[in-house]
Amino acid sequence: LFAGVCCCCAALRPRYKRLVDNIFPEDPKDGLVKADMEKLTFYAVSAPEKLDRIGAYLAERLSRDVVRHRYGYVLIAMEALDQLLMACHSQSIKPFVESFLHMVAKLLESGEPKLQVLGTNSFVKFANIEEDTPSYHRRYDFFVSRFSAMCHSCDHDPEIQTEIRIAGIRGIQGVVRKTVNDELRATIWEPQHMDKIVPSLLFNMHKIEDIDSRTGPPSSPTGGEKEENPALLAENCFRELLGRATYGNMNNAVKPVFAHLDHHRLWDPNEFAVSCFKIIMYSIQAQYSHHVIQEILGHLDARKRDSPRVRAGIIQVLLEAVAIAAKGSIGPTVLEVFNTLLKHLRISVDFELGDRRSSAGSATFSTSSKESDERIVQNAIIQTIGFFGSNLPDYQRSEIMMFIMGKVPVLGTTSQSLDSSHLGDLGTRRIQIMLLRSLLMVTSGYKATTITNALPAPFLDPLLSPSLMEDSELRQLVLEILHNLIDRHDNRAKLRGIRIIPDVSDLKIKRDKISRQDMSFMKKHGQQLYRHIYLGCKEEDNVQKNFELLFTSLALTTIELANEEVVIDLIRLAIALQDIAIINEDNLPMFNRCGIMALVAAYLNFLSQMIAVPAFCQHISKVIETRSLEASYFLPETIFKDKCNLPKSLEKHEKDLFFLTNKIAESLGGSGYSVERLSVPYVPQVTDEDRLSRRKSIVDTVSIQVDILPGNTTEDKIDNTEEITFEALKKAIDNNGLEEQEKEKRRLVIEKFQKAPFEEIAAQCETKANLLHDRLAQILELTIRPPPSPSGTMTITAGHAHYQSVPVYEMKFPDLCVY
Repeated sequence: LFAGVCCCCAALRPRYKRLVDNIFPEDPKDGLVKADMEKLTFYAVSAPEKLDRIGAYLAERLSRDVVRHRYGYVLIAMEALDQLLMACHSQSIKPFVESFLHMVAKLLESGEPKLQVLGTNSFVKFANIEEDTPSYHRRYDFFVSRFSAMCHSCDHDPEIQTEIRIAGIRGIQGVVRKTVNDELRATIWEPQHMDKIVPSLLFNMHKIEDIDSRTGPPSSPTGGEKEENPALLAENCFRELLGRATYGNMNNAVKPVFAHLDHHRLWDPNEFAVSCFKIIMYSIQAQYSHHVIQEILGHLDARKRDSPRVRAGIIQVLLEAVAIAAKGSIGPTVLEVFNTLLKHLRISVDFELGDRRSSAGSATFSTSSKESDERIVQNAIIQTIGFFGSNLPDYQRSEIMMFIMGKVPVLGTTSQSLDSSHLGDLGTRRIQIMLLRSLLMVTSGYKATTITNALPAPFLDPLLSPSLMEDSELRQLVLEILHNLIDRHDNRAKLRGIRIIPDVSDLKIKRDKISRQDMSFMKKHGQQLYRHIYLGCKEEDNVQKNFELLFTSLALTTIELANEEVVIDLIRLAIALQDIAIINEDNLPMFNRCGIMALVAAYLNFLSQMIAVPAFCQHISKVIETRSLEASYFLPETIFKDKCNLPKSLEKHEKDLFFLTNKIAESLGGSGYSVERLSVPYVPQVTDEDRLSRRKSIVDTVSIQVDILPGNTTEDKIDNTEEITFEALKKAIDNNGLEEQEKEKRRLVIEKFQKAPFEEIAAQCETKANLLHDRLAQILELTIRPPPSPSGTMTITAGHAHYQSVPVYEMKFPDLCVY
């Protein structure tokens, strides 16, 4: 009777329940009943409205079996769910999916590793199914949390631990694939989800032994490696996640990386941090690279008070990111990168000097260690600036050169953008050196079409400022920067080291015809370059490297910028340098004087072979040969040796040891050169600094020498002649009160010549010249009354023109003085 009742009840049960019950065998070891499973699948496809009930009933049975630890039936139920899920793709599948996800959640909540792995596998299969329409109400918060927790499994059995971690990573990968492409759905890009997913992946990636082998573009490991190695699987999932990131959610995916690295103190050492950001930069879309760079800069600002090694680690990461981003899109962050790095450079110098001041009088190991760590930070910043700048296109690089040059502090001024006033002279010098080293790296490899593009006036003027020439190392850096910008044919390496070159043709110098733009540049700014070289030779702290760089500067100027006019100017400069050593008005040490003589010899030997005038070459070779026999310390091969016997004086040397202007003029004049200017000694161009700092400046002046015999003067003559008194002379000499007016007047004149039309300037100059000519004629033709005696004459010197035997009368010529 009981069996009959049961049979009647079974017959009265809904058909979908009977079909579900039939797929479970009596012994779970026999597995799923395939024939009955096919019937259930056919029924579900034929009647999709029953799918939700089938799913609910299967979920009910699975929950009961999980509680009773009947894991065999659990496996069968999940297999059936998977097959139904793969077979049915209708609108009615959504309620079935809810039941499916509920069953997966039950498996993941269980403490049994096998069930967790089983639930993960089912979820991954579900994630690979493309639904026709999205489900906006469905959320995956629980799965994100659970899979992330599985990624941190710490089971005592290493095999089970690895298995669970792999399952967690695969689950996260499934969540990403299921949600990341649907922008209308509540996605996992929200910070609360990223804060769980990203650290979980990084935690497993950090467990790999060989990090550097996978820091490049995405690799293609085999399927077995992916399944067995949590680190490889986590890395591929991380790459896939970043590859799907868009403009709006890029920052949410990157910020958890910083939190993980901070929490686990992975900036020092920073191998893993560098590896992570290489993966990030290679995985994201190129146009989003600047987002990552901005985040690194922001994190550097946030950690500016951390230890030097932590900051150096972050900067090293920035360098690697920039190295990859520079190959693609940099975005609008170019100036922001440089501005932030320069700011941290100043902070690092401030920390270094602060530690030094705080430990004054008590040298300790810890303090010296801090200083060396700060040097590591500074070197990392310079390396990053240089690498970033050298990878920029030329138009951006020129802007960065101007930007860095504008940050260089000048002693005694407070107008610079990079404030170093509180650091003192030592701190200012340190920042000057750091910035010039950065600029040196930025200019490396820069090839401008014209020298005007490489050395515009707003860049050249501060670069050659005298304030940057007070230190030997600063002058060396300035010269090296000039070499980078002037050398457009890579000739500098061939000119390395100051020496007498026997045959310049062996160097295979590359050069082009001097362009019109370059000739215009030398007419405008050539005197600045000559002045920089001239004054650089007069510094007492010059060492061999300074002379080598000065020689290279002269040689590169000859190769890149010299026409016939510039060649004459360079010869005048060389002769002026020789006069510095011979006359020695600046009381230079004997080594410096001999070094200048060697520099002049090496350069004129190079120049003579470059212009290939036989008579000129013969004179230069003869002087060098004489020096090698009688005064070898005038040659670079001897003077720059470690042990060189220096002469006591240079006054007793014969003229055969010196390069003579008349000989050079004679040799060049026969080859068509305009040698008239060789007779005019070179005088360096006067700058505003010279005018304001020196009472006696090197300018063309109007001098008046008065010689009047006493005795034959009359009252009329005294009345008609301007009285010369002590007060008048003092007023004429002491012009300190007029310095500002003079400076403003010079500025207006310079601005006028820069901006006014050429025709206007030419007309005005012609008018002034005619006026001056008329005024001089009036002065020279004064015949009001005869001179009192033949000796009562006045000598007028105006520039290089001399007017003698001018009678002394009431002479007032303000126009001449102004001229």
